[in-house]
Order: sequence, then C-alpha cells, then structure tokens
Amino acid sequence: MAQMELLERMRNLVDELNAHGHRYYTEDNPTVSDKEYDALYDELTALEASMGTVLPDSPTRRVGGDILKGFEPHRHLSRLWSLDKAQDIEDLTAWLARVNKLIADYNAKNPEQPLPDPEYVVELKFDGLSLNLTYDGGELTQAATRGNGEVGEGILAQVRTIRTVPLTVGYNGGTVEVQGEGFMRLSVLEKYNETAAEPLKNARNGAAGALRNLDPRVTASRKLDAFFYNVGFSDGISFANHREMMAFLRENKFPVNPYIAYFSNVDDLVKELESIVARRGELDYLIDGAVVKLTDMRTREALGYTDKFPRWAVAFKFEAEETTTVLESVSWELGRTGKVTPLARVEAVELAGVTVQNCTLNNIGDIERKNLLNALGTRVFIRRSNDVIPEILGKADDEEGAAIAVPEVCPGCGFPLEMRGAHLFCNNRLGCKPQIIGRITHFASRDCMDIETFSGKTAEQLYDELGVREPADLYSLTLEQLVGLQRFGAKKASNLLDALEKSKSRGLASFLNALGIPNTGKATTKMLADHFGDLDRLMVAEVEELIGLPDVGGIVAESIYYYFRDPLNEASIARMRELGVRAEAAAPAAASADANHPLFGKTVVLTGTLTLMTRDEAAKKLEALGAKVSGSVSKKTDLVIAGESAGSKLTKARDLGVPVLEDEEELVRLLGGTE
Repeated sequence: MAQMELLERMRNLVDELNAHGHRYYTEDNPTVSDKEYDALYDELTALEASMGTVLPDSPTRRVGGDILKGFEPHRHLSRLWSLDKAQDIEDLTAWLARVNKLIADYNAKNPEQPLPDPEYVVELKFDGLSLNLTYDGGELTQAATRGNGEVGEGILAQVRTIRTVPLTVGYNGGTVEVQGEGFMRLSVLEKYNETAAEPLKNARNGAAGALRNLDPRVTASRKLDAFFYNVGFSDGISFANHREMMAFLRENKFPVNPYIAYFSNVDDLVKELESIVARRGELDYLIDGAVVKLTDMRTREALGYTDKFPRWAVAFKFEAEETTTVLESVSWELGRTGKVTPLARVEAVELAGVTVQNCTLNNIGDIERKNLLNALGTRVFIRRSNDVIPEILGKADDEEGAAIAVPEVCPGCGFPLEMRGAHLFCNNRLGCKPQIIGRITHFASRDCMDIETFSGKTAEQLYDELGVREPADLYSLTLEQLVGLQRFGAKKASNLLDALEKSKSRGLASFLNALGIPNTGKATTKMLADHFGDLDRLMVAEVEELIGLPDVGGIVAESIYYYFRDPLNEASIARMRELGVRAEAAAPAAASADANHPLFGKTVVLTGTLTLMTRDEAAKKLEALGAKVSGSVSKKTDLVIAGESAGSKLTKARDLGVPVLEDEEELVRLLGGTE
C-alpha cells in the first residue's frame, strides 16, 4: 500500500478500536469478541511500528511507557473546590435552608431577573482519586491530581492508561478542563489480588497508588476506571444548567455514572439519599456519600463561594466506618490560644485503608461524656470519617481501666490551668513559650502576614536568643542582631529583614487574620476589613454593630469587641503601626482610579488565552483602572477582550454588537504596560 493508504488504514483502525473500547468499557455493551478486537489491535501495532508514528488517540498509548523521573506541578485553569459536608439529615436540612434564604435574598434585590425555584441534582460521591483533565483542540494535553485545589501534580502518562478516558474528544472549540474520579472496581481488585505479589488493601489505595506511581505500566496493570461529573473550565462553551453539562460530557464520550437524579421536592431528595445508603453495598466500586448540587448555573454564580466551599453544593456523608482498638495513652497538646486539648494514642489498627494510631478527644467534657476517665488499656470504639483524624466514640465494654491523668498545670510552662466550660486553658499568655511561639508563627504564616522564609523553628530561635515575645518585636530586629545568631548568615538575615519590610504593606484583612482574634478566621476578618475599611473604626466598634454583620453572632462579636479593648493587644497593635505596619484596607478601585481613563466605570469581559499577561493579571489591572470585570456577556457589557481560542463569549459579543478588542498589544498599551 502507498503511505497515504497506510495512514488512512491506521486512522480507520484507531476509530474502530476506540468505538469498540467505548462500547466495552463505558457502555458495558461489547459488539465484537476479544479475538476480533485483538486481531485489529495487532494490525494497528504492526502498522505503527512500520510507519514510525502513533496517532494521538491510538489505544496503544494506554499500555504505559518509560518510568518518569518525577511529577511536574500543574496549575489548574479553574480552582477545584472542596465540598462542605452534611453528616446527617439535620445538617442537610440546614444547608437547604441556607440555600433557600440566599436565593430569596438575591431575588428581593433583583426583582427584574429573579433566580428560578431551586432544583437539585444528586450524584454519587466516589471514593478514589480526583482527576482534572485538560483538552486543547479536542486532544488530551494534561491530567492532574487535585493537589491543593489550585496546583496539582501532572499525571498525564498514568491517566492515559485508563481505557475509559477519551484521548481525544469531538469538541475542539477551545480549552476545557473536565473533572472526575479515578477508581478501581471491586471486582478488578479481587482479581488483581489473586495473583499479586503484594495484595492491595482496598480499592481506594489501589487507585490512588496507581495514579501516583512514576511507572505508568504499574498504573496500566491496575485496570482503573473513571467517572466524570463536571466541566470546571470552558473557554468556548457555557451551560445553562447541570443537564446541559452532563449532555456535553456524554456527547464527547466521557464515562458518566448512570446514576444521576433530579429533585424539586426536598422530601423526595431525602428519601433518595436514604435509598442510596441501602444500595451502597451492591455497587462494584466504593462510594463514601452523595453530592447534592443546585442545577441552575446562574444560581450557582449568584450564590458563589466561601473561602473553602461552593455555597451551591454539599457532600452528604455516609455514616463513617467504625472499629475497636485499645486506648493506650492520652497526651495533652497546647495551642497558641492557650487551650490544652487531649490527644489519644491507640493500638495501631486498620480502618478504611489507613493505619490509625492517634485519635481525637475534644476536651475534658468529651472524655467524661464518653465514660473514658478510667479507660486506659481498655477497648474503645473509634470512627474515621473522610481523611481527618479518627474520633473515639466510647468504651467497647464495661471493663475498668487505668485513669486518664488530667493535668493541673500547663504542659508548656507549668502555670496552673483554668477550666472554662469543658476546656482547659493556660492563662500565662506572656510567659508560656509554646503559646508565644505559636502566635508568632501564625502571625507570619501565608494567609496572614506572609513573611517569607519564616517558620516555627525561626520563631523559637528568636524567642530563645533575641527575646522575641510578640509579633511587634519582629519589626524591631536589626541586621546586627540576626547575623550574630547561630545558622544565620548575612544573606539569611538580610532576606528575613526584607521579608519583614515587605509584610508591612499587607492589607487589613491579612493583618486582622494574623492577630488571631478568638473565634474568627480568614473569611470573617476579610468581611471585617471590607465593611469597616479602617482599623481604627473596627477597634472602636460596639457589640451591637458587630452582631449586625454577616455570619457574626454574639460570641464572635464579643470576641472581637474584647480583643480590641485588651490593653496588651492595643499596645501591641500601636507599636506595630509605629514601626511601619500599615494594616490598610485596599482602596476601592474606582476611588483610586483615573476617572478620565477610557475604561473607568466600564463593564469588561475577558475571554480566550492571553500571551503577554495572564487573565488574572489583566483583570487586576482593569479593576485598578476602575473597570468592572464580568464573567458573562450581556447587552450591558461595554467591551470584550478576546485572546486566542476565544469561543462562545466572543460569538455572543458579536451577535449583540458589543465592541471587541482582539489586539493584545493595544490591550497592554491601554492597561499601562506590563510589569
């Protein structure tokens, strides 16, 4: 045959084999025998060897190749969010009530374009390893683990071995990221263990270990599967609702779990969740719960996200797995707030595929309530839920054991402990070394003042050798002092001083989080910074004003109020400000921007891929100029900035007659250049 004919034959073989593979692995509906499939596969392999080429979607790419040297980090185009958890029907009911309130609040403020009545979709929550697949021009170009939600590990070679994952898709209108779960079927695990030199403990570890193995041939040997359930990033396509997104996945040959159920009636939804629990043992793969989501995409956008979770979805967790083991000892851990909490050590036991040795005991009240005061050396029930530290539920029998020694003095400094409610506290705030080091380390951490190169060991060394007792002391350090420390050369000292100087310009939200105000976290401190816009205004705020703020109840309001009226805290804050810490809220873009700039006050949409800067960088520059950056095109849009591979947003802009800027050099000029 001529070369073109051979290439055409290869193309036909690849298409035919992929069609057979999809029917066999995804639809469970084979249309040829194994013998016929193998004959076609062998012909393709021989052609590839003779031609010296392999097509991008050839099934021969799935066998695994050379061992990799390591995993390369991959930054996801769209963040992979964790899900808030409902441990029982009561938690789920509370979540549903919050959703209804958020929708009602939105509709009250937007009567002209109200959100529809809530409709929910229920999906199974698979227990494997999260996958994020990137397709560019219809071809699988990257696959990554979830990582921290923003950056994962590239595992493309491993994912290619999963026969249900399409190597190419029909959609080639732009870049898309598709999320799903890689897993090992229970029947496959059983068969694998029959001949394995080292049997796998469970299907979850089998999948996670295979996908994070540097040898793709190991991955291939596990015969993994995958289900997909979300399009996280799409440059050229959008969806009105969940059904449209699922249709897109199916049309492009992604394996979608056959179970998806939609509900408008909450009672029916709850009954269905109870039914799933009953059917859990009949499945050929592990699930650890179900996911409940709102179906309407506009509603999802309106409800948005907290720091950690989307407000429009929740994971309904099944009852956690339990077992019994021996309670060996209890130690007492001191935190930066002075709270002393118990940590139980148990006889090592396998639970949900993990070896458990440490367990949670929340406080003295928890120990008493669970009848554990005299339980050392006895068997106790433990429960492991998700990937968090397991919890001791109580004694497994009536056997009397040794007494848990409840401390009377602080394990860190020997100061007498005080019982507040069910918790023990060390009140030696100014003289307890572990507390002080904990507070300073928290102050310097990434979500707070983000002092680069700083660590707990640094805090301890500065405490021991330079008398650093509070965060304000950090800003009085000199080069001469630091250079004189052990393991502190001139470069390290200079780097720390530079990092401290840089931290002085951190915003008000970061500063408030760094203070470690009791009962507040990152979300609350950001809300306080946005609301008050000024540290002095917040410091004199009354309890009544604070209670009126979002998600601030009486306990949180009093914590904030009394924190800023503590003379020690007031003095520390004043000293930091005298030393140059600004703690200023970011000025509203429109207030600081040039009102004469052509983009001031304009609504701008970014789409496509920019090459001279990232879209995030462009968005920040636009906001600094006083523009409003929107995620969707409408008649109210003033300008669409279109990079490479722009898709549906560009089409919609042209249909609506919205001005479009496609010259990136002109964009750079308009934004004032690149840094």
